Amino acid sequence: MTSPSMPNPTTFATPSDREVVVTRVVDAPRRLVFEAWTSPKHVPLWMLGPEGWTMPVCEIDLRPGGAWHFVWRRADGTEMGMHGVYREVSPPERVVHTESWGADWPETINTLVLSEQAGKTTITLTVLYPSKEARDAALKTGMKEGLSESLARLAEHLRTAA
Repeated sequence: MTSPSMPNPTTFATPSDREVVVTRVVDAPRRLVFEAWTSPKHVPLWMLGPEGWTMPVCEIDLRPGGAWHFVWRRADGTEMGMHGVYREVSPPERVVHTESWGADWPETINTLVLSEQAGKTTITLTVLYPSKEARDAALKTGMKEGLSESLARLAEHLRTAA
């Protein structure tokens, strides 16, 4: 599955009926990955999903109980937003937060764990859904493709952000 154009692909696993675990290794120290994942200075540059989206709103209050809010926009004016609340923030290794896309989608609990070895960081994002049905519906939305593109963009951003 590894190719020259994608040396560290994003992988997806469903270890339980309610979880999706997303993993990717990036060539950067975890302190830098943590900053890129949690700073409004960096997030709008890489967390964009498929081509053609921008992130005009990126609000992050990075502390337990602090809120976050992102809004994406396409050139045609279509917007999509999500928000949540941080439950745990342990720099530079762990962040736990809720995530809500709106009335049609249930809230998830997302756990980001960053582990570093030999200057490379393994990103492990576990998304916990309230039910198997909710997890399966999310997997049918293009979530994998969007996350894969965003994490590839993150890996590229980290090369220039050091």
